[in-house]
Amino acid sequence: MTDKHLYAVVDPATGELVEEYPTATDAAVDAALDAAVNAHAQWSKQTSVAQRAQLLSTVAKLHNERSQRLAEIIHREMGKPLDQAVAEVEFSAAIYQYYADNAPTFLADEPIELLEGEGTAFVRRQPVGVLLGIMPWNYPYYQVARFAAPNLALGNTIVLKHAPQCPESAAALQQLFTDAGYPEGAYVNVYATNEQAAGIIADSRVRGVSFTGSERAGAEVAEKAGRSLKKVVLELGGSDPFIVLSTDDLDATVDAAVETRFENTGQACNAGKRVIVADDLHDAFLEKFTEKVLAMADGLAPLSSVAAAERLEEQVERATAEGATFVSAGQRAGAYFPPGVLTGVSPAAASAVEELFGPVATVYRVASEDEAVELANATPYGLGSYVFTTDAEQAIRVADQIDAGMVFVNGVGLEGAELPFGGVKRSGFGRELGRAGIDEFANKKLIRTART
Repeated sequence: MTDKHLYAVVDPATGELVEEYPTATDAAVDAALDAAVNAHAQWSKQTSVAQRAQLLSTVAKLHNERSQRLAEIIHREMGKPLDQAVAEVEFSAAIYQYYADNAPTFLADEPIELLEGEGTAFVRRQPVGVLLGIMPWNYPYYQVARFAAPNLALGNTIVLKHAPQCPESAAALQQLFTDAGYPEGAYVNVYATNEQAAGIIADSRVRGVSFTGSERAGAEVAEKAGRSLKKVVLELGGSDPFIVLSTDDLDATVDAAVETRFENTGQACNAGKRVIVADDLHDAFLEKFTEKVLAMADGLAPLSSVAAAERLEEQVERATAEGATFVSAGQRAGAYFPPGVLTGVSPAAASAVEELFGPVATVYRVASEDEAVELANATPYGLGSYVFTTDAEQAIRVADQIDAGMVFVNGVGLEGAELPFGGVKRSGFGRELGRAGIDEFANKKLIRTART
């Protein structure tokens, strides 16, 4: 594929090239930035929080009305099962509605009690201007919603560069925002090349960058943003631990482990990828878990691309070469990778610290709570984590020791629009969703008056 047609829809189920989209010209990128600047000057500064909230409510409504069509697009673009695709669209709608409902509270002036002197002081949250969003392919609508919803509520304007394999969903979102009533430039999609994206980051018209994707690309974005003194939020990879210390329902715990690992065909940054099981539960857990994993082969969706499946295959082969055992339901065929379970991976092996982005789980045995925590933290990543135990005190004790941005206790799929999302270490920095998400790109302006 030539750079001219960098953006393309390739159905991973068949390998068929569905449609190519030409990349933006430099002039088109420049026009997009000008439009975003004008929208900030004319729309953001002349609308109230209530007016911007109403627009977000319309965006939520259109997501729900168009859910089937939007789901079909990403099913074709990156292979997501239709039911999961519809759920993604509906969750995105909930995020837009959450910020529509809560923006007036989040953006209300925050009074400060003075320690001395007369007068008043308060913090007023205001937009900073034009923001660049660089989004990944694995959740084409949800990732955009996490970034766009709070910032449009605040009054920032958005230039959005989507993943090259998601041009049709990118266009569908642009049309949706236009149909919702946003003026030109408030939300503008650009089919930019990586080189053009680097130029956008450095451009003085852009005030901040939000990136979700790989650790390598995130480091490059952060470097470019830092050189230009731009605020950046990064949500990168993860190798989240799923710790099982005790349970009163082993089958339910196994089901939870399967659910979090294999949702979106295992292509989720915050999936429970490393299953860490207490010694007395390990054998029974592994037997039940492996049985359920292998049974998932029938009807499993493809990975996002052949290249993604080939990379996962290479990682599994490297792990087995280092002494691990891999039990799988079959062999890779194109973008289809059979679900499987890795055991016997040494924590010292190079493959132990890699992120496996697909339907493969690694299971470890540990002899104690301390060993479980040590193994959980033995990764360069720190996005999410899961702790299953019947001991409430142990749950909090372990959660407190895990080096991660999120800990979920005795449950999976517990993310919500109101809950902050983000990580530490090489999983990035900054937060999306919840109140924290609207503060990342806000000018928290102090207004101090000597006397009233």
